[in-house]
Amino acid sequence: MTNDTASPYGTAAASASDPSSPRHRPRRALALGLSITLIASAAVAGVAWRANVTPPADDLQRIVDGLVDGGYPAALATRTDPDGTHHEVRAGAADLENDSPVPEDGEVRIGSASKTFTAVVVLQLVEEGLVELDTGIEQYLPGVVRGDGVDASAITIRQLLQHTSGLPEYADLIAADAFAVRDTYRSPRSMLDVALQRPASFPAGERHEYSNTGYIVLGLLIEAITTRPLFEQIEARIVEPLGLDHTYLPREGERTIRGDHPKGYHVDKSGDLRDISSSDPSWTWAAGAMVSTPSELNDFMRAVLDGTLLDEPTMKQMLTGIPTGEELLPGSEYGLGIESVELTCGTAWGHSGDIPGFQTRNAVAADGTAFTVTVTALPWAIFDGPEAELLERYMIVIDTLDQALCNSDVPTP
Repeated sequence: MTNDTASPYGTAAASASDPSSPRHRPRRALALGLSITLIASAAVAGVAWRANVTPPADDLQRIVDGLVDGGYPAALATRTDPDGTHHEVRAGAADLENDSPVPEDGEVRIGSASKTFTAVVVLQLVEEGLVELDTGIEQYLPGVVRGDGVDASAITIRQLLQHTSGLPEYADLIAADAFAVRDTYRSPRSMLDVALQRPASFPAGERHEYSNTGYIVLGLLIEAITTRPLFEQIEARIVEPLGLDHTYLPREGERTIRGDHPKGYHVDKSGDLRDISSSDPSWTWAAGAMVSTPSELNDFMRAVLDGTLLDEPTMKQMLTGIPTGEELLPGSEYGLGIESVELTCGTAWGHSGDIPGFQTRNAVAADGTAFTVTVTALPWAIFDGPEAELLERYMIVIDTLDQALCNSDVPTP
C-alpha cells in the first residue's frame, strides 16, 4: 500500500538506535526496533477506523501491571485524550535495590523515536526551501559521505529519511557492549567514519534497510544548513513551540537523565542485570539519543500528525510509505521518519525506540487520542530463553497499543 493522502487531522490552519535492538542483534533476529503511532483514515489505511472507546483507568493500570508481571522492572504509560487531558499510570520499581515507586510521567530515553524529531526538522528545512528531498547529499555535505560503493551524489535526502540509502550500519561496531561504552563520547563524524569502513549495503534506492547511519548524516545535514547544533534546532523548532519541559537531545558529554526517572536496566557480559541509566548516548545522537516522557511524546506525535509542525503537502510526503518487509509487522511501511503498521482497529503511524535500559512504544488515533508506554529494560535483558518466549516478552509491549487504543483484551502474561 502506498499512502497518497496528507494527515487526516487537516492543516495547521485548521487546528511532530540501538545495536542491542532486534534489528542489529544477530543472536536475536527479531527485526522490529520501530515505533508505532496510530493514524486513521479510510483513505490512508484502506480500512475504516473503529469507534475508539476509552478503556477505564483500571484497564490502563492493568496494562502496565501486566508488563511488570511479564518480567520488566517497571512500566509507565500515558493516555492522552483528544482535548489534551493526560491519564498516567505506572507499575513496578524505579530502583530494584530499594523498590522505590516509579515517578509519574518520568523521563526516559526514547531511542529511535528520536528519528521522528530529526525528520521533522529536515522537513521544515524543506518547507523553507533550504533542502530538496530528491537532491543528493553530496550537494549539502561535499566530500563527507565517502566509501566503498557509496555514491553521495546518488543518495538523496528522501532516501536517507526512508532508509533506502544503502549506507552501512555503524551501531553494532560501536556499542555491541553497552556497558563498555557507557562513558565514551563519540562525535557524529567519528560514527560516520566507522560506518564507512564498511562497503555500501546496496545501491541507493534499491530497497529498504533500516540504518542508523542515515540519521547521523541527516543530523550533520541539519547542522550544516543551519550552522547551529542539532540540539538547538530541535529545541527551537519543536520543544519550545510545543511547551515540552522534559524533552531534549542531551548535549555533548551529558550522561545523566535530568529529571525524575525510573532506572533503566540492561544485561552485562556476565549476565547480570545492571542499572545503565547514566550513560553517554552520543553514539546514537540524531538516530536515538533523546529523552522525553510518555505524556510529552504523546504531545509531540499528536503535533506531528495534526499539522502543527508541518504543512499539509509535507505531511503527504512524510506519509508516503514503502514496504519494509517486517516479518513481525506484516504490511508495515516506512515513510519519512515515520512508519505505518496495521492494528486491529486501523493503521498506525509513528516511531518507537529501543535503547539499552528502555523500550518505548506509542500511538495516536485519528481523533487525536494518544498512548505511549515505556518499560525499563529490553526483552533480552530480562529473558534469555527460547526464541519464541523471548518474542512473547517483546510483543506484550507492542500489544499494549491495541489494548489501549483499540480497547482489545488485556492478555495474561
